[in-house]
Amino acid sequence: MALVQTSEPAEITAGDTVSWLRTLADYPASAGWVLSYVLINAAGKITLTGAASADDHLISASAATSAAYAAGNYDWQASVSLGSEKYTVATGRIKINPSFAAAATLDRRSPMRRALEDYENAYVAYIGNESGHIAEYEIAGRKMKFRTAAEIWMQIEKLRREVAREDQAARLAAGLPARRRVLVRFGA
Repeated sequence: MALVQTSEPAEITAGDTVSWLRTLADYPASAGWVLSYVLINAAGKITLTGAASADDHLISASAATSAAYAAGNYDWQASVSLGSEKYTVATGRIKINPSFAAAATLDRRSPMRRALEDYENAYVAYIGNESGHIAEYEIAGRKMKFRTAAEIWMQIEKLRREVAREDQAARLAAGLPARRRVLVRFGA
């Protein structure tokens, strides 16, 4: 059995069992207070209602229930209620990751990584075109100008640096060591 965390998670995965325990000294569950969460974004709203666990509030959703959650970033608001009284006790943000099991396809590449791969494919197509390259043309007053191979390559290099920064941040967030090269030169 997994340990139940004692604060709201920063991320959950749709299709996983979700649970956390909140202690609210001023609003104990044993006195009848009920803790509820509303998660909301432009695509929808999710409501979670806590159950009493002695004085604490246990928030949970089964794997079957969370499987219906749409992936995305949500703002959340937690409130307690007892009879006609209701108080907001916390707010925050949570990310719901998609379930790989439920997805037919999934593209989790960042916008920068997608752009990099698109530019690399465009560059390969551009240099592989043996019929020559038209730099610009005009038809009926409408003008179209294309990038040169050098301009495409410069954009690829810029995007590679951005993707490397993203990869570095992801490694650090995962607790992995940085992948930085230290060049040392000995001698005169």
